[in-house]
Amino acid sequence: MSWAEIGSEAELRELLGEVMPRAATKERVRLHERDLQWLAASPFCLIATSDDQGNCDVSPKGDPAGFVHVIDDTTIAIPDRPGNRRADGFLNILKNPHVGLIFLIPGRNETLRVNGRARLVREAPFFDEMIVKGHRPQIALVVEIEQIFFHCAKAFMRSSLWKPDTWGDELPSHARLVKEVQKVEASIEQLESYYSEAYTKQLYAT
Repeated sequence: MSWAEIGSEAELRELLGEVMPRAATKERVRLHERDLQWLAASPFCLIATSDDQGNCDVSPKGDPAGFVHVIDDTTIAIPDRPGNRRADGFLNILKNPHVGLIFLIPGRNETLRVNGRARLVREAPFFDEMIVKGHRPQIALVVEIEQIFFHCAKAFMRSSLWKPDTWGDELPSHARLVKEVQKVEASIEQLESYYSEAYTKQLYAT
């Protein structure tokens, strides 16, 4: 069977129909009081970036709820924490400042979406307000908001994401996944040890 590819906006609109009025008017450019409440309750976000060639990346960021620092009603800052140092998203931002963010709250099916322009900051007075467990970030991602809105709940409802009785556990442990898909010299036992207690101790280690 041959593929039937969509090649134009007109063809796409013929299939999807026009944007629903409520969806077309929900975009804002400044933080509302409810946005601030959402950010204060969110412990997790996804940051989408792309480089100047269009190569894309999505990176998760997580900390205790309220980890996002609000600078003003059009600017937020996200602290960086110790990781694997690949810095894929950061390298993209140095070439292309446009970013897309999705903020989640466990148990809520809606999400808060933010699109804007980002820059990397290595020092600012607000860094002292982003200390967690003694860790003061070396870098903060500062995002100037260009578009913000709440996204509907349908994807989360369809996926039953927050319903534990739908969660499967068929995949092997992360240690075994790493051993199978990467070239590593460490044994399964060493990897299991690293990704358990030792891994937890490194969450805020500098």
